[in-house]
Amino acid sequence: MEAAAGTAEEKSTVCVTGAGGFVASWLVKLLLSTGRHAVRGTVRDPDVIAPSVTGTLNVLKACKEAEVKRVVVVSSVSAVFNNPNWPKGKAFTEDSWSDEEYCRKNEEWYFLSKTLAEHEAFAYAAKTGLDIVIICPSLVIGPLMQHTVNTSVKVFLSYIKGDQETVQNGFKNLVDVRDVADALLLAYENPLASGRYLCNSSPIRVSDIVNILKSSFPTYNYPKNFVEVEGGYTYDTEKLRKLGWTYRPMEETLRDSIECYRRLGILN
Repeated sequence: MEAAAGTAEEKSTVCVTGAGGFVASWLVKLLLSTGRHAVRGTVRDPDVIAPSVTGTLNVLKACKEAEVKRVVVVSSVSAVFNNPNWPKGKAFTEDSWSDEEYCRKNEEWYFLSKTLAEHEAFAYAAKTGLDIVIICPSLVIGPLMQHTVNTSVKVFLSYIKGDQETVQNGFKNLVDVRDVADALLLAYENPLASGRYLCNSSPIRVSDIVNILKSSFPTYNYPKNFVEVEGGYTYDTEKLRKLGWTYRPMEETLRDSIECYRRLGILN
């Protein structure tokens, strides 16, 4: 997300890259709803590493040439948690980075792409003085603004479409797509925002997700058995909350999600 400089009387012009995507579409809606911004959108090729690294750097160079006032980059906790050296049991903070060689060894290319892109962004900011802020959300779920079901929503849908009769009852880190859009707007508009920010709601067990859904939508084919597992990641979002960020109750996110998917015919 980049903004061109303008006078105080003018709306700022914000460019949202990948504007047709899950998170970006909600961000476009939020930006327009404020009445403070004009929005331009771009789309990109769906390859993984090249768009994440080379594409990010190309956008940053264009932003520098256009003298934009701030660039907000959407990354992922994938660039945070794949770190074998982080103390076990300690909540991840913005200081943790996924280990590049560890990602390569395990062929975790998405994790690697997000990590490399962040490093490139910060290196470019340090070299040029470009004002860059990065948001790292966890697994993003919530209502869709398009009929295409993205990967994170597919993970969520697997719990209600009978894909698995038995599931591990571990903790999941989820965040509502609308709350991610709120975080991006805060990072863009708040002059105190800097560096990277973790964006996650409270961890929730799979069985709790299922029970919440069953109470409102009892007819779906939910998992019948849960295997208890311990551990799981936790994220410290204090830095983002200090900017004024809050997140919806998970019950609201789950309810709104299912109602949206039903309207779109995704659950038929």
